[in-house]
Amino acid sequence: MTIPIHMALLDSVTTCLSQPVHYAICKLGFEKKDTYDINNILSGNGEVCWQSVAEHVCYLESDQSVDYIKSIRSLGPVCESVNLYLKSLTKEQFVIQYASWFHWTNCTEVFLEVFDVLQDTQATEVALGLMKLTSSLERALGDVYLLKGNDCPFLLRDLLASDQLADVFGQAVMNVLRVFIGSPYGLNLRNVLWHGFASPQEIPAKYCAMLLFLTAGLGQLLQTYLLQTKCVLVHRPYVIFVSLEELDAFPDLSNEILSIAEELVKQSSFVLKIMLPFWIAALTAFKQSKYADSVILLLPQLEVGLRLLFTTTNKCPNRLLTAESSALYTTFDEMLAKHLDNEEVNQLPVVLEEPAMDFLWDILNHQEGPRIRDRLSHGEINLRTFPREVANQIVGFAITILYRFSDEDMFSLKEHMVIKPVMNCASCYRSRFHPISRLKKQVPECMKSIHLWPELPTVPEEQVQIIKGLEGNAEANTLILMVSEIISQLHHYMPQNCCCSDDLINSVLTERLLMELCDTRICTLYSPRPVLEVVVVLRKISTQCHQVSQQVIAGAGLRYTQWVNKTLRSRQRHNYLRMLNRFLKSVLQYTENLVTYTSPEKNKWDETMELTNKILIKIRKISDRKLMLMHLAT
Repeated sequence: MTIPIHMALLDSVTTCLSQPVHYAICKLGFEKKDTYDINNILSGNGEVCWQSVAEHVCYLESDQSVDYIKSIRSLGPVCESVNLYLKSLTKEQFVIQYASWFHWTNCTEVFLEVFDVLQDTQATEVALGLMKLTSSLERALGDVYLLKGNDCPFLLRDLLASDQLADVFGQAVMNVLRVFIGSPYGLNLRNVLWHGFASPQEIPAKYCAMLLFLTAGLGQLLQTYLLQTKCVLVHRPYVIFVSLEELDAFPDLSNEILSIAEELVKQSSFVLKIMLPFWIAALTAFKQSKYADSVILLLPQLEVGLRLLFTTTNKCPNRLLTAESSALYTTFDEMLAKHLDNEEVNQLPVVLEEPAMDFLWDILNHQEGPRIRDRLSHGEINLRTFPREVANQIVGFAITILYRFSDEDMFSLKEHMVIKPVMNCASCYRSRFHPISRLKKQVPECMKSIHLWPELPTVPEEQVQIIKGLEGNAEANTLILMVSEIISQLHHYMPQNCCCSDDLINSVLTERLLMELCDTRICTLYSPRPVLEVVVVLRKISTQCHQVSQQVIAGAGLRYTQWVNKTLRSRQRHNYLRMLNRFLKSVLQYTENLVTYTSPEKNKWDETMELTNKILIKIRKISDRKLMLMHLAT
C-alpha cells in the first residue's frame, strides 16, 4: 500500500526550516556588515585568541545566560573573516600551521578534508564536511570529558554544558561552541543537518570554516591543559561492525541499478526538490567507493522523506519543519513509533508496511543492531573503514522506497526487471535484530553445540575398563522415560512432518524441526512488553544452556587429553568417568526441569532461578576441580 504525495506539494516546499530557525541560520549572522580583522583573534604563531572570540558572546541581563540571537549577530563578521583567512591559505600552509592541532581528535584527515571543501564551496560538500566535522568533534570532546568524569553524555548539548569540559577548556570557550552546535537556541548546525532539515544552499560555508578554526583552537588549549596536569588523553575505540552477513538483505548494487536510482531520484514523490542535490551526491559517493560519505548524506534524506510521508499520512503538515527550541523535532524516533504524541495510531507503518518498518527498526533502533545513524552522527565509527556491505544495504533500501513512490509507467520493462530483485528482497525482509529474532538465532546455535555431545571423547579404547560404581544404566533409563513423557505432552504443538512418534527424543533434537520452528513467522513490530519480558528470560536460558554445553565439551576434551598423556592418576581417571556419567546427567536433569517449569501449565519462574543457581554452583565446582587436576598434572 502506498499513498502518493502530490507533486505540487514537493515543489511548494522551499525550506524545511521554520521561520525563526531559517532566520537564525541564513540571515542573522549576515546583518552586521563590519569587516573584522583576523589578526584580532589570531596570534603571530597562528594560535586562536579565545578571549577575543569569547568577547562576541552576549549574555542576558536577567540571568547571565547566553543571548544566542545577539551572539550569532556579533559572531557573523568574525566567521566571515575566518572563512576568508582559511581560503587565503594553500593546503601546504594549512597543514604546516594547523595539522598538529587536530591530532587530539584522532581523525586529523577529516579536518584536513574540510579545509579542501572550503576552497571549493560546493553546497553539498560543505554540508557533508560540516556533518563529519561535528560528529568527529563530538567524539573527541567526549574523550576529553572522560579525563575528569565517567559515563560520557549521549547528547551533544549535555556534553557541551558539562562542568567537566568547562574545567578543561573554560566556560567562555564552551559558550562559544554552544552558539554554533549543541543548543536548540543557537544555530544548532549539527542537529539541523543530521536530521535532514537543511537543504544544501541553507548552510553558510563561513560557519563550517569557523568550526574548523575553533577545533584547532581547542587543540591548542588541550595541549596546555595536558602539559599542566600530566594527564594522557585516551581515545575510545571505534565501533566495529561484526557479523556483516547478518546485514546482507539486499543484493550487491550494480552500476545499472545505480543508474536507474539516479532517474528515480529525479521523479520520485519521496524526494523534496530542494534536497535533490543531496540524493545525487549520495549515489555518486557510493559509486566512488566513498561509503561513509554516501550513508552520511543519505540517512538525513531518508529521514526528511519519511517525515514528508509521516506528516502527509497523519495530516500534520506543520511538523515537516524544524520545531522551535521549546518543542521537539519530528525525528526517526517519533516516526517509527506505534502512536503519535496525542496517543492516536501512527499511520506511517500502515503505508510503509511491516518489512520496511522492520528494516528501519533493525538498522536504526534495535540495541543489538548496527544503529547506523546514532553511531555515525556521534562519531563512533571510523569513516575511513566504513564497510561497503553496510552502505549497500542503506542505498538498497533507499532505492526501494524511491521506486514505491514513483510512476512505474515511466520505466521500461528492462528497468523493471533490473530493479525487481531489490524489490523482492525488500518485500520479504524480516527483522534480524529484534529480541525474538535473536532468540531464533540462539536456539539452533545452542543445539549445534549439544549435538556434539555424542562425539565427546570418553576413554582411550585400549584403556576401556569397568570401574566399580558406574555399572548399570537404570537411572539413565528413568531419566529418558521422563524426557519422553514431557516431550509427548508437547508433541501436538510441533510440526507433525518433523516428528517421529516412535523416537520422540531424537526427533525433537533434529535440525529440521528446529529450523522449521525458528522459521515460523512472528510479527516483531511493536511486540507487547510481556512478550519481550518472556523473550529476555528465554534468551538467558538459551545462553546458559549453551555455556553449559561448551564447558562440558571443553572439560571432556581436556580430561581425555590428560588420560592419553597419562597425566591422570587412577583416582583422577575414576573421577573423570564419574564426571562424564553423573555431571552430564545432572545437566540433562537441569534442562528437563527447565522444560517442565517453563511450560504454560507450570510457569514456575522462581523455581527456574533456583535450578539455574544450583547448576551453576555445580558447574563451578566441576570447573574448580578441572583447574586442580591441571595443576596436579603439571
